[in-house]
Amino acid sequence: MALQEIANRIQSGLSDKSFDGSLKFDCGDDGVIVLADNTATTQDRDTDCTIRISQDNLVKLLTGKLNPMTGVAMGKLKISGNMGVAMKLGSLLG
Repeated sequence: MALQEIANRIQSGLSDKSFDGSLKFDCGDDGVIVLADNTATTQDRDTDCTIRISQDNLVKLLTGKLNPMTGVAMGKLKISGNMGVAMKLGSLLG
């Protein structure tokens, strides 16, 4: 699944929810997905919070196959910046 396709799926999920703050999924060489202003885009920018994660694990996270806390504990994702923004992600995806 391409990052743009993942961003599109996140975007459709945002349609009836609001997300305060900005968050970036940094997938290294594969690129980024930025959630900000109730949009999901692959355009890189500064954000309140950054989650470093492989594209493979990002798909698992978004489909419920990877628990965020387990992912952090296992080193599959690293969170930097505003943890409060990262915590809001759960309600957004749920």
